Amino acid sequence: MDRRTILTTGAAMALLSACVPTMGAGPRLGADGKPLPQVYDTAAQGAGTIEYRLLDSVNALRSSRGLQPLVLNAQLNAAAATHARDMSVQNRPWHFGSDGSSPLERVRRVGYGGKLLGELISETFETELETLATWMESPDMRQVILDPAATELGFAWFQEPNGKIWWTLVTGSSGGAFPMAGLTG
Repeated sequence: MDRRTILTTGAAMALLSACVPTMGAGPRLGADGKPLPQVYDTAAQGAGTIEYRLLDSVNALRSSRGLQPLVLNAQLNAAAATHARDMSVQNRPWHFGSDGSSPLERVRRVGYGGKLLGELISETFETELETLATWMESPDMRQVILDPAATELGFAWFQEPNGKIWWTLVTGSSGGAFPMAGLTG
């Protein structure tokens, strides 16, 4: 056999072996027999994709109730990103920063001049749409998303190496600065 024949045969065998199902392939199952969650790789999705998929979903929910759509606000995004990372550092989902800051203080720090209306947070391995669905199941959280006064949205996350994601959504209304209406987590 010459060298070309060996290389061609080796390549063909590799292609054929890829077509053969492997034993034990399929989802890994937990003790309850249900599939274990897969790690949602936010980096592979891309920040813009995740942001706009969530924004489009929020606006579809708002539209179905006759509410105006929200627009992304860079300052609210910055405040949400700061808090998502900080929750990871603290290893707990709550509305106060490791420096004691409140959501209102965080949006003021980034120069947001509008009225902060609400903040939603989550610690999960779920996607942004699964997290949104969970938020919509709670009347208090649903009110933040469907607040008729809201005009702007900030949304960000921080994903740990183990796959855990810390999500933060902030809503506001352009205009004068007023105290925030509500916090929900």
